[in-house]
Amino acid sequence: MTVDAVLLESPTMRARVGDRVEVLDKVRALTLLPDGVHVTTEGVAAYFEVPVQAIHSLVYDHRAELSSNGYGVLSGARLASFKEVSRIQSRAKSLALFTRRTVLNVAMLLKESDVARQVRFHLLNVEEQARQVPVDNWGAPPVDNLLGASAGSIDAAVARIAESVVTKVIGTAVVPLLNAVAQDVTHISRKVDALTDRVDRLERIVLDDDQRTAARRRLTLLRALDEGVEEELIDDLS
Repeated sequence: MTVDAVLLESPTMRARVGDRVEVLDKVRALTLLPDGVHVTTEGVAAYFEVPVQAIHSLVYDHRAELSSNGYGVLSGARLASFKEVSRIQSRAKSLALFTRRTVLNVAMLLKESDVARQVRFHLLNVEEQARQVPVDNWGAPPVDNLLGASAGSIDAAVARIAESVVTKVIGTAVVPLLNAVAQDVTHISRKVDALTDRVDRLERIVLDDDQRTAARRRLTLLRALDEGVEEELIDDLS
């Protein structure tokens, strides 16, 4: 992709430089309507030195993007009011209007225009210069303890960002995970308590059975003694 094609192909890049309307005047003067804000379709075509139909086709293909950058069509009462305020003479039943931002948007979409190519060239230069921010402490030694860096320094900013990221990760990932683990542990603990209760009940049942068995045996022995059963038989009963 050529440098020029970056703006032609990338809506994100066009949106990024969409407010750099000053570059229009670096290429040539843009003639505005008497209201000092808008340009007609014919005025846009004249600025880019292309046929009016080329602008119509561009609007047809990119109407949503152009509308988001100020393009609009007036008719009826709105058109009548605009004519009165801007003092323009026109018998048209509708009027398409472009703002300076819309004209810049057209420059980033119009391929067959030397004027548009010059505007894109200036836009890319402005964007490149904006990215070239000088760094005062270039070559400074690394800081071992970012938390101890001086306030306002790059290292302190990095430390604050790192702390913010860690806090966000803990809040969005670690804490929910720990809560889920705690809920699982509580659920398992309740199950263990329930099983323990069941075991206790079973043990009590077994003990009660043993005690009842022993009591029955003692009662049998006492009855045998009362009835004069021989000692050998008593040993067998026990």
